[in-house]
Amino acid sequence: MRYLQLRLVYAALALGLSAAPAATQELINRGLVAYGRVASDARDSLGDTLGGFGSGMALVPGSWRGRDGRFTATLAMLPDRGWNTEGTTDYQARLQFFDVVLEPARAHEPGHTGLTMRYRRTLPLTDADGLPTTGLDASDVRKAEGAFPDLPAAANGRVAMDSEAVAMPGAGDIWVSDEYGPNVYRFSAQGRMVAVLTPPPAFVPQRQGRASFSANSPPLGVTYDVGNPQSGRQNNQGFEGMSITPDGRHMFVMNQSALIQDLDPGAIKATRRHVRLLDYDITGAAPRLVHEYVLALPLYAAGKGADLVAAQSEMLALNDRQFLLLCRDSGGGQSLPRDGSAYRAIMAGTLEGATDIMGRYDGIGDSVSPLGKLRPAIVPAKTRVVLDMNDNDQLNRFGLHNGAPNDAGDLYEKWESMALAPASDHAAPDDYFLFVGSDNDFITQQGMMAGKPYADASGANIDSLILVYRVALPGLKR
Repeated sequence: MRYLQLRLVYAALALGLSAAPAATQELINRGLVAYGRVASDARDSLGDTLGGFGSGMALVPGSWRGRDGRFTATLAMLPDRGWNTEGTTDYQARLQFFDVVLEPARAHEPGHTGLTMRYRRTLPLTDADGLPTTGLDASDVRKAEGAFPDLPAAANGRVAMDSEAVAMPGAGDIWVSDEYGPNVYRFSAQGRMVAVLTPPPAFVPQRQGRASFSANSPPLGVTYDVGNPQSGRQNNQGFEGMSITPDGRHMFVMNQSALIQDLDPGAIKATRRHVRLLDYDITGAAPRLVHEYVLALPLYAAGKGADLVAAQSEMLALNDRQFLLLCRDSGGGQSLPRDGSAYRAIMAGTLEGATDIMGRYDGIGDSVSPLGKLRPAIVPAKTRVVLDMNDNDQLNRFGLHNGAPNDAGDLYEKWESMALAPASDHAAPDDYFLFVGSDNDFITQQGMMAGKPYADASGANIDSLILVYRVALPGLKR
């Protein structure tokens, strides 16, 4: 659905009309209904700044309850590698749990925004031996041992994780995707690593003929420059998207943007469009790659005639053929030189008709789009915009906005997580609540990380926000 169509849907809703479902599966945006905010200087039970946790989110299985306008749930929220605007830090990967109350009808009452978030607890994540992980750059490699492959490691020997997506298909089963590998880690309910999913060799970053997991992100106070890998995932463009289908049978995994061999190194931001989607069958003892597809990320006008790629920040599997994708630009929003975002949208995608490339381009350096041009024989997955997050008509109703003034109501640049929950409305059985979370980069002037206080050089205090939209998914098979 194009942006004009989205605005027409909003207008129809304002008149009390219903948007007619399309002949094919279509997400209908019924509008922003609530939002929640967590202060930038909040702390978790480990004493660290309670930030960055919008990198991933999942509803704790069985926790969603309610109807008639009041809903409760527990959200598992995933921070990434810790405060790193001035260098990476020794931040242990973890899950942050929040008890939430959603009451859209109260969203415009004084002092209420419709979504209340109460911090509940922190679950630290460890390696298989129970040792803490770290957010420091993966400048080393922990050699394969037992059932575990080579793993990204920091200079201190700890497994290095830049966590970006979380899935909880059942009680005691936690999957976390990572940018350094890129890998997907499986954890027990106690937070101990029990298995690692590694992608095909085409995804593994290579420098000088060997695996090199560094994201060229030196620790705070350290300087080095190792550049991008020669093949595999780009720096900081690993498994940003990971989701398990509602039936628990399939896992979709996707890089933030194209592998380095699938773009033009001389024009990365304009050619990193063709990203691969991996589909794993997870019903057996170990995940098994069963399909691989390509999709073209959207382009947006960046000024001066340039079109850039809007990288994806999260994906959400609707079933084994359909998914939602959150794509955005960077460098615009609260505290940044550019007040607003040029592109921030949720897309619907389908794998129907797309070319299955599994096993054909999976070797080291194999390319599906040399210099960013997709091979003619490959038909990409189809995607379309279904929700414009930068729509100020919607944001302004809650005192939020995209663009000037550059204040606490201006959305920060990074929106990186999604979760879907039924609206339980007999009059609208196809309606859901779509939660979308922000990563605030731990930006605060009263920060604490790994036992040390900090004040971000930006001078800003960026709260963490969650937006809640009501959407319809007519005829969705879940």
